Amino acid sequence: MGVTVEVSAEGIPRLRFPEPFNAAEHFIDRHLAEGRGSKVAVRTLDREVSYSELAESVNRFGNTLADLGMRRGERVLMVVNDCPEFFFLFWGALKIGVIPVPLNALLRAIEFAFIIRDSQCAGLVYSSEFADEVEAALAACAWRPRAVLRLQGGEDALTERARDAAPELRAVPTRAAEDGYWLYSSGTTGRPKGVVHTHGDLAVCSQLYTVGVLGARESDVFFCVPRLFFSYGLGAAMCAPLWVGGTTILDERRQTPQTVMEVLKRCAPTIFAAVPTFFAKFLAAGVLTRADVPRLRRCMSAAEPMPPELHRRWLEASGVPIMEGIGSTEVGHIYISNRSDDIRPGTMGRPVPGYQIKIVDDAGNDVADEMPGRLLVKAQSVTRRYWNEPERTAKAIVNGWFDTGDTFRRDKDGYYVFCGRGDDMLKISGRWISPFEIESALVEHPQVLEAAVVGRADEDGLVKAEAWVVLKDSAQACELTAQEIRAFCKGKLSPYKFPAWIHFVEHLPKTATGKIQRYKLRATQQEKVGHA
Repeated sequence: MGVTVEVSAEGIPRLRFPEPFNAAEHFIDRHLAEGRGSKVAVRTLDREVSYSELAESVNRFGNTLADLGMRRGERVLMVVNDCPEFFFLFWGALKIGVIPVPLNALLRAIEFAFIIRDSQCAGLVYSSEFADEVEAALAACAWRPRAVLRLQGGEDALTERARDAAPELRAVPTRAAEDGYWLYSSGTTGRPKGVVHTHGDLAVCSQLYTVGVLGARESDVFFCVPRLFFSYGLGAAMCAPLWVGGTTILDERRQTPQTVMEVLKRCAPTIFAAVPTFFAKFLAAGVLTRADVPRLRRCMSAAEPMPPELHRRWLEASGVPIMEGIGSTEVGHIYISNRSDDIRPGTMGRPVPGYQIKIVDDAGNDVADEMPGRLLVKAQSVTRRYWNEPERTAKAIVNGWFDTGDTFRRDKDGYYVFCGRGDDMLKISGRWISPFEIESALVEHPQVLEAAVVGRADEDGLVKAEAWVVLKDSAQACELTAQEIRAFCKGKLSPYKFPAWIHFVEHLPKTATGKIQRYKLRATQQEKVGHA
């Protein structure tokens, strides 16, 4: 018996799992029984891996981890590039009941050291290009994993060991509710948190969003700019294609408009995923035409809201609208989204079926339409807990409802509009203002690539909007340009929303997932005031 979808009396879709349930059997082994063995599962610019080769490599990696003494429930940290071996290691670990923990490969040694200690991992596997930071972290850390291996290079590398491992492996009989994988959430504030997800969560996200909303199918070819080490990339570049039996494209290089354009031309994906920042850079580079993406039929955006003007420009250039949505590490993937046939720029769309959504005030009461409040989410894929953080868990998850920390409003038609993080909202002239509203107006200016807005008190102690702006041409950063932008905003915004200060910067501080860290901009301004 396989995974089935049932609808509750309240009309909420839920997945029903067989017992035992090991995610690797359903995402990897199932395809051989369904006749996809010779089909390409993973493609790079110089390599193809069929579904049968994928299954065999997963088994070899799983057997290698077991030979290294890794046991059910233990953790293996992954500091690994976007390559086929990421798949082999992730699913090989899951298949033997070991918990894979993909990490942001761009962390520094002090951050890796914290996660090594916090996770109490039994194993750590890393790509050679990340050796300096990883090895410095190990040297500074009192906790020492039993198995520390480079992914490739040298006779002791994991890939070399796996070549001699058995190609057959029976999955450990785990349950859908058993811990399956972790991700460390960097968030927009604070230190990383270990987010615990189950074997079943992978299937829930893949079925409810990938099939139910994105409309993905076996013939699709997926290409995702965000990396595999966080939930957006893990869902769009790995779980989604494997769930429907499609093909995914991986590129280890640092993604630029030029490298992505090369992939689009050579591999002809049908589904393309990126974050708003990359869509903006891609369009600014002027390298895309409709003729370059003849097979493209779906575009996804998440992590940060997309200004309507950016959506309009992408549609004009590519001919394919963007299905903007929002997700989180704690929920596993996207839980509110526009549909391919129902796109409303400036909104995140409507709830993904299976995800219950509500907006509440500080007292926990539901708010009326058009009123801002905290967004709560309830679903099968919501994390059960943060690792080693019972107090934080109890605060964030109450009766199954996860407090996202985001401020939203629902319009009269039932579409959800992102207003910012709770501490990002601005109260100006007695009115609550979303920074995104001002940012959307700023990026409509032809010279502006992206912008972030925070609140700042003036000399009278009154809060005004302060804008941090990245220009398409940094050589144009001057007071005259700032004046032009202010004049432009006057035709777009009410007077009390005008940015009182405009700063030009080379880039905005962001998390690995592309979320703007506005708290760093506020801290920067406080430092300036403190040194004045």
